[in-house]
Amino acid sequence: MTAEFVSTYTKMIVSYPEDIQVETKEINDSFFEITIIANSADIGKLIGKNGNMINAMKTILNGCKAKDGISYKIQVVSK
Repeated sequence: MTAEFVSTYTKMIVSYPEDIQVETKEINDSFFEITIIANSADIGKLIGKNGNMINAMKTILNGCKAKDGISYKIQVVSK
């Protein structure tokens, strides 16, 4: 569910939504790493000015942590 949200949210922000890939890796039972792979031209849009956009995504995922007890780490990587 969280990976689908991140994918949908990032595709609305970027200029090249067809290049967005979201990978989820389970580190342990209560920790997941979400990697957003995007076009290099869109990295700035995903991070945002002063990191505001990526911090907003982290805040939303912290809400998911309160619900299901799973922590998430987000990384943004360029193609």
